Amino acid sequence: MDVNFEYYKIFYYVAKYNNFTKAANILHNSQPNITRAMNCLEQEVNCTLFIRTNRGAFLTPEGERLYTRVSAAMMQIQQAEEELAESVGLEHGSISIGASEIALNIYLLDRLKKFHIAYPGVQLKICNHSTPQAINAVRSGETDFAVITTPVDVEAPLKEIRLKAFRDILIGGRTFTAMGSQELSLKDLKEYPYICLGKETTTYHFYNQLFLKYGVEIIPDTEAATTDQVLPLVKSELGLAFLPEEMAEDALAKHEVVQIKLKEQIPERYVCMVYDRKRPMSVAAQKLKQILDKGESYAKIK
Repeated sequence: MDVNFEYYKIFYYVAKYNNFTKAANILHNSQPNITRAMNCLEQEVNCTLFIRTNRGAFLTPEGERLYTRVSAAMMQIQQAEEELAESVGLEHGSISIGASEIALNIYLLDRLKKFHIAYPGVQLKICNHSTPQAINAVRSGETDFAVITTPVDVEAPLKEIRLKAFRDILIGGRTFTAMGSQELSLKDLKEYPYICLGKETTTYHFYNQLFLKYGVEIIPDTEAATTDQVLPLVKSELGLAFLPEEMAEDALAKHEVVQIKLKEQIPERYVCMVYDRKRPMSVAAQKLKQILDKGESYAKIK
């Protein structure tokens, strides 16, 4: 039996929607052509496949058996088409990401490296943003999504997904080595030079609110423009600073800086991803988004 495959495709959509007109609209064809094709198919297979009524077209028992096989084949074909489209998108795609330095250093870099090895044809554009800047870039469509640190404040249609928990530690230069065995309170920090990021950053507001919670107002002696500047400033003995433990661990191991213990526990923060759920993403951006969000037991969607 040599049946035109196009007939089976039309049969699938007519059977799926129980309607010749709906199938015609989906296939961008005319209803008479769809009806003619189904008449031809019934002649080819030598049996009636549809019962035509005023309420629509319904499958006969023979039509049901055929639909079981045809629908399985159509799903396989559609899946193959999607995989091909994804393959092409991952060969020549591009992704634009807004990233804060903390998120880049303690979470994003390793995953970008693996993604680049797997999909070397995808062009990556990383925009160095503070958390507020990164959120604005997503909102305006400048970037596909942002990978930043909490606290964040987003409203629909933006969404936040928490990716990784982290905690800051207090560090100082070698001149503070003797304090390594001591335990300070946040109030004690008023007696020491303090290094912090600029007032436009969420990190500044996070610590400003934390100090106020304990009745302390601390004015930074040195404001760093970027997180990457903080560690060199601490090494140069310009003051104490809070830094994610992962960013300080190498300098701690080399005894270039010391950790200062605190009586109060610094609240946990998160690396998170922010994206616009109403704006479509390229295949490459969707793939990276899936990789970043995959397998995190504490991922939380707002």
